[in-house]
Amino acid sequence: METTDSKPLTYQDNQDVQRKRWLILIVVNLFTFMSTLDASIVNVALPQISRDLNLPIASSQWIVTIYLMVICVLILMFGRLGDMLGKIFVFRIGTLLFVLGSLISGFGLNFELLLTGRVIQAIGASMTMANNFGIATDIFPRSERGRALGLIGTFVSLGGIAGPGIGGIVVSALSWNYIFWINVPIGIVVIILGLYVLPKDLFKSKGNLDKTGTLIFGLFITLLFAGLLLGEHFGYKNWKIAGFLILSVVFLALFIRAEWHKEQPMLQLKLFQNPLFSVGILCGYLVFLSNFCFTIIAPFYTQDILNMTARDSGLLMMLFPIMMAVIAPMSGALSDKIGSEILTFIGLLVLVAAQIGLGFLDETSPLFYVGMLIAMLGIGSALFMSPNNSLVMSTVPRSQLGSAGSVNALIRNLGMISGITFATTLLFACMSSAAGYRVTGLIPGHPDVFLYGMHIVFLTSAGICMLCAVITGFRLLQSRRHVHQKAV
Repeated sequence: METTDSKPLTYQDNQDVQRKRWLILIVVNLFTFMSTLDASIVNVALPQISRDLNLPIASSQWIVTIYLMVICVLILMFGRLGDMLGKIFVFRIGTLLFVLGSLISGFGLNFELLLTGRVIQAIGASMTMANNFGIATDIFPRSERGRALGLIGTFVSLGGIAGPGIGGIVVSALSWNYIFWINVPIGIVVIILGLYVLPKDLFKSKGNLDKTGTLIFGLFITLLFAGLLLGEHFGYKNWKIAGFLILSVVFLALFIRAEWHKEQPMLQLKLFQNPLFSVGILCGYLVFLSNFCFTIIAPFYTQDILNMTARDSGLLMMLFPIMMAVIAPMSGALSDKIGSEILTFIGLLVLVAAQIGLGFLDETSPLFYVGMLIAMLGIGSALFMSPNNSLVMSTVPRSQLGSAGSVNALIRNLGMISGITFATTLLFACMSSAAGYRVTGLIPGHPDVFLYGMHIVFLTSAGICMLCAVITGFRLLQSRRHVHQKAV
């Protein structure tokens, strides 16, 4: 770490950086949005890509899966490299790779080239995702940190939720190639802007990269993905699929054991000894899982049960990210003034109420009511995400901000994957139970079977959010008791 007169330099002491801090956040947020968007925007284009490249549906799913898999495998490593080499340096390299990968993916002359572009995209995305929260925590003073981290959280959620809607518009107006190419001009402009506003790294921690931990963690993620994806198609009773999942647990245990005994681990497990960090990470994972249950189920409900067009369905679902965009900055700013614990608790209660409401919808539910519940999901998520990110990152030593940010991003991506897998597995299991035979799709003429499965998914999701609310409520009480004892 660079020092002057034995006193550590900080970005808060640099007036030029402080003048540009909101421009720096714009650069970080735009790449945060694009990298998160590209995890979900491709889904809507898969039918057209499959036709153009003559791909079976099972193969086309790899266009989405390979992106998420590479991010999850590498994100902890790039968080550690951010601490070692400088978070801004790693972020800059990531922006270049992401734009290059987007350019290659857009050409997509064949399946292999498209997958190559997606892998390069994912490497760049993991480099930016692993360090965005750390950069903001470093640069912004504590009095504005909640607002800054809240805005990053907003762009993360906007990218994840808005992907299908934006993808549908781009594909219908142009072609699937442009869902990748649209990143190139925006990315180049942001890279050029970054040359002028991103400062040099001040903080670098000494050490070596944990290659063993990286390898073991990569095996864990690969086996986990393989088990979850194959289980969706063939069921989890298949012994090979069960073997993948069991092996993934074994490698996770090996990873934790190896990291615990290393002097310079890829993942600082001591971070989890802080209850504020651990609770924030756990609740963040569960809320992302819950939100992606909605993202998967809602298009089927609005289009197949309410008979809405794809465009109208997309516009209705956009209430979620719109409300997040409006509320999250206010939530982050408010957390700087009144504290984060109370806002996370209120946000979770709003999510519980919205999920319970979704759990009782049917084919006669008015659109106004459906839209109100979707908007409530956006409000609840915004009230929770921004303060929760601030809580997580504010509990971490400066030398470990990159690692903490990468854990936050990893949990987010695992929450997305888990939510998709959890929702579809539970939905089809409940539908199969109601129908009396194995179901893997909607049954024409039997909306009641789908609604039964949908109700179970959303009520279970409400239960998950309620669990988070109980944990967060206990944390709030503990915090209030601690403050009261200090006052006495």
